Amino acid sequence: MASTAAAAEVALRSGNARPMPAVGMGTAAFPHVPETAKAAVLAAIEVGYRHFDTAYMYGTEKPLGEAVAEAVRRGLVASREEVFVTSKLWCTQNHPDLVLPSLRETLKNLQMEYVDLYLIHWPVAVKPGPPSLPNKKEDAVPFDIEGVWRAMEECQRLGLAKAIGVSNFTTKHLDKLLAVAKIPPAVNQVELNPVWQQRTLRAYCAEKGIHVAAYSPLGGQNWDGTGNAVLESEVLAGIAKARGKTVAQVALRWIYEQGVTPIVKSYNKERLKQNLEIFDWELTDEDHQKISRIPQLKIIKGHGLFSQEGEFTSVDPADLNIVEE
Repeated sequence: MASTAAAAEVALRSGNARPMPAVGMGTAAFPHVPETAKAAVLAAIEVGYRHFDTAYMYGTEKPLGEAVAEAVRRGLVASREEVFVTSKLWCTQNHPDLVLPSLRETLKNLQMEYVDLYLIHWPVAVKPGPPSLPNKKEDAVPFDIEGVWRAMEECQRLGLAKAIGVSNFTTKHLDKLLAVAKIPPAVNQVELNPVWQQRTLRAYCAEKGIHVAAYSPLGGQNWDGTGNAVLESEVLAGIAKARGKTVAQVALRWIYEQGVTPIVKSYNKERLKQNLEIFDWELTDEDHQKISRIPQLKIIKGHGLFSQEGEFTSVDPADLNIVEE
């Protein structure tokens, strides 16, 4: 087992991307401050991160690109090829004719010739326009999964994305996609942590050769201040104390031992460093049994993309469900 972060990586089964480093740094921060994001990415590169996750919606593509360019200039990495960069197509861009122009815009923001991985951010389409949250319900439109995926495949064929994939897809969404895909998705990035373990989806993806990446690996999407079921878990706290680790390290190690890649957001250099220190120790069978019994709680739901007011006029609200049945 690799003892250093740099050596721990996973080969994707679809596409031409370099192997994906086993821990990624997330860059979704609200409110978004470009200088803060750039400094955090540079700090992450300094402590050993080589995998960065952004999205058109986050507004962090530019600072991420600037940080990587500066890291190359400073000799922290030899070239752009040493980092693995993921970005995502937003709901307003989720239309067959907008995929390629959207990726070109992302690449311009990143000042890069390609992304290692390009994902459909949500299995939801919204009328074209500037990205916004929440969206109006009446702006939701039917998602042309086949047309959009054909355009994603073209992005890979052109070499603008080394691999393509999806995010927030359930097994139902993946069934529809795999029925029409010529190039299967390399990755499905979903909310996944010890409090939302996604067993059904993980088994499905393993069977289909789709690698799973985990956003909110530390349960961090409770922006309404309702607390954090991962970091406040007594089960994880007990294991952390016994192992001499932080609760975050236990959660990340558990995810890694499931064969999943955590995408963890921190802009604090010391925590960034701690979040990589998960490769030279293991959880016990007893630890795994305790974690398997943690009550399950999903935070992010498709309906959260839309304001409470108004009505869905051209989509079935059930199609927006991203909670695995």
